[in-house]
Amino acid sequence: MRLWGPRSLGVALGVFMTIGFALQLWGGPFHRRLPGLQLRQPLAPSPGSAVSSCLPRQRLVFLKTHKSGSSSVLNLLHRYGDRHGLRFALPARYQFGYPRLFQASRVKGYRPQGGGTKPPFHILCHHMRFNLKEVLQVMPSDSFFFSIVRDPAALARSAFSYYKSTSSAFRKAPSLAAFLANPRAFYRPGARGDHYARNLLWFDFGLPFPPEMKTKRGNTHPPRDPSLPQLNVLPSGTGPRAHHPLDPNAVFHPAPIVAGGHSQTSSPSSLDLGSSSFIQWSLAWLDSVFDLVLVAEYFDESLVLLADALCWGLDDVVGFMHNAQAGGEQGRGPVSNGGLTTEDGQLTARARAWNHLDWALYVHFNHSLWARINQYGQSRLESAVAELRAHREALAKHCLEGGEALDPKYITDRRFRPFQFGSGKVLGYVLRSGLSLADQEECERLATPELQYKDKLDAKQFPPTVSLPLKTSRILSP
Repeated sequence: MRLWGPRSLGVALGVFMTIGFALQLWGGPFHRRLPGLQLRQPLAPSPGSAVSSCLPRQRLVFLKTHKSGSSSVLNLLHRYGDRHGLRFALPARYQFGYPRLFQASRVKGYRPQGGGTKPPFHILCHHMRFNLKEVLQVMPSDSFFFSIVRDPAALARSAFSYYKSTSSAFRKAPSLAAFLANPRAFYRPGARGDHYARNLLWFDFGLPFPPEMKTKRGNTHPPRDPSLPQLNVLPSGTGPRAHHPLDPNAVFHPAPIVAGGHSQTSSPSSLDLGSSSFIQWSLAWLDSVFDLVLVAEYFDESLVLLADALCWGLDDVVGFMHNAQAGGEQGRGPVSNGGLTTEDGQLTARARAWNHLDWALYVHFNHSLWARINQYGQSRLESAVAELRAHREALAKHCLEGGEALDPKYITDRRFRPFQFGSGKVLGYVLRSGLSLADQEECERLATPELQYKDKLDAKQFPPTVSLPLKTSRILSP
């Protein structure tokens, strides 16, 4: 498999688009449990690596962005925490008050400081709109912060199908092509559900929007630089943070942007909020907070880097794709414009222009990802990715009927039937019969959708109490 380097990626981003991606993750120690699987051991660390002496990171904050493959990441976190007895910061239902900003009070079992003894939380990973100040009320400041981004063109296709009934803008548009041809005929800032229709990644990261994008209904204006072809994103050397704890009293604004050796303001109030300076300010802030941002189009490569950063083994990140829609053409990375029709190419360009803040995020974190790949070693990465894919294929053949995701009509066991939402069918899994008890347990973890797994963790963490009947005197009839 050819891997694109950062220089070629910069060129390719202008002509590439994403049709889909395989979001299949690694899982538990199957090389010890599943008979007949010839799985190779994880790669030896490269010379000079500290992997053999490091301790696994187990305090994690994952910003679960929408329609970016985050459900597959959530599954690996669920399984890792479940196996290791870690404590999750869970919502009362399935999201932390989204689309409102995250509030610590929405975490089940959370007690504010001074509210009594409380067991620590290890993992915060369910849907929220990021709010760092409140997150640090729940999680330690030295937690590992990470997230995932996806090409806005691919994200728009998925979001339009999934949120058509939720977003007023999408609901009024007959097709995604019609919406992107004239989005302001359908989109109204602040309308119910319309955060799904524009710059959804930017919204999920909790970043402020330029004033021009918060105008009153019916008075919207195009961004000054809709396609951002000359966007000068910050080099990856400015971030992410190098394992330094976040200071709760100092991290709520980005670190100063440095250009030409001169410090610039770190406050958005003095910036031209419609210019690339505002975008650079926001990206610098994200770099100061997040240790790693995965890229959906290079999901397997991202998983290898995640395992390395967390001091986990590759077998800690095995799994299957979750929350994928039927007909979504999953399993492909970026392709050249030569493989696109004129109509598809136009739709891609329009989606990136309309979601120009998301495009800036995507370009920036692609750059950061490939800088890390170069540091990790490209040949070493290729070997690890090949191993990961071989393990995934073996697990699918051993655990699953048909060795792949199935239409929900074939999934009769409600424990494995994913929540159906949107206009497309959400695929799921059926386990093979005849598995041993140990294999059954591991395969169930791999196949369990996010809502059912959250309920399982909730019951484990907050077991229902059985109240004994009180002894009372006999109540006399009147």
